[in-house]
Amino acid sequence: MPQARLRTERLDLVPLTEEHLPFLVDLNSDPEVVRYLYTRALTAEETEKRARGWIREAEATPEQGKWIGFADGEPVALFMLEPPSHPTDDDAAELGYRLPRRHWRKGFAKEGSLELLRHAFEDLGLSRVIAQTMAVNEGSRATMTSVGMSFVRAFQEEFEEPLAGHAEGEVEYEITRETWLGRRAG
Repeated sequence: MPQARLRTERLDLVPLTEEHLPFLVDLNSDPEVVRYLYTRALTAEETEKRARGWIREAEATPEQGKWIGFADGEPVALFMLEPPSHPTDDDAAELGYRLPRRHWRKGFAKEGSLELLRHAFEDLGLSRVIAQTMAVNEGSRATMTSVGMSFVRAFQEEFEEPLAGHAEGEVEYEITRETWLGRRAG
């Protein structure tokens, strides 16, 4: 099954392609946007190399991958639903999102994430979706909670170049298919 094109009330989620590279370059060039991911903004070349790798990876798990969220024809977010980076089972996915600052606090992260959770559980039949971030990333943690995910654990990761806030550790949230379907029914 190829990666689906998805829709919400305000968003059109389009599978990532090379035509989206300018948006990704702009997104990753803002140090404030990537402060919980990288020690500095990425160059255009670094972003393009990563994005091309992401496109190839999506071919290995065609139902999952990365999407660009469009609102009124403008790209407003990068969304991810992929195999977990630290798999605990084969029937799970990891949720992620990244938005340019001009689109923060408009509800796009929540709206797109809810659609990816719906897709994961109702279209793909996955049993669990997780999301991870730095403990200090309050905005991302608030989004995880707002879409019905629950805190699972705190943990430490080792990094060659630790990010600001690294000492506080990482956190993981999750939602199960059973919980999702129960909330939809209620």
